[in-house]
Amino acid sequence: MKIKPGASALLASLVLTTLTGCSMTDTNESDSLPSAGTSTTSQAADQAEKISSELFDLIGLKGTTTKTRAGVMECSGKDPEKYFTVFHPWTFTPASPEQLDGVMERLKEEMPKHGWKIVGYGPDNSKNQNLTITADNDAKKYGVKIAHFAKDARPNLNVFLTSGCYQVPEGEKVD
Repeated sequence: MKIKPGASALLASLVLTTLTGCSMTDTNESDSLPSAGTSTTSQAADQAEKISSELFDLIGLKGTTTKTRAGVMECSGKDPEKYFTVFHPWTFTPASPEQLDGVMERLKEEMPKHGWKIVGYGPDNSKNQNLTITADNDAKKYGVKIAHFAKDARPNLNVFLTSGCYQVPEGEKVD
């Protein structure tokens, strides 16, 4: 899936918010995404879905997830034929709402044991004050924002995973 620039303004904002302040290396500009290395869009999308699966395993609860695929969008300020970022949004809904009790606190403790650095934790600015975790994984060059929507009709976790800025291999173009 490829997202067009006009349709991705909100996603770009979320990507930058998710990765702001992270130390995923290889960037000199404070507002640009860190480098994620070289990859094809297909390989990078597969990697994002693999990392999402690892996060699902960390949640450690029975329930359902949305069946979204990873998407690709431009890296702001870089050649769109050579540079891209990958994002993977998904939602987890537990078998029963009370299963989510304490899950964010557990994730806050467990994620660092799996290479994630917690860079933000606490309620968001919404009316419902949804509890959120923002974390970076420097080794994998990904960031994630997880929000617990406890007051929704069906309480759930909303996960937004995003990569640093990839470059396609020499001689290739972004798909």
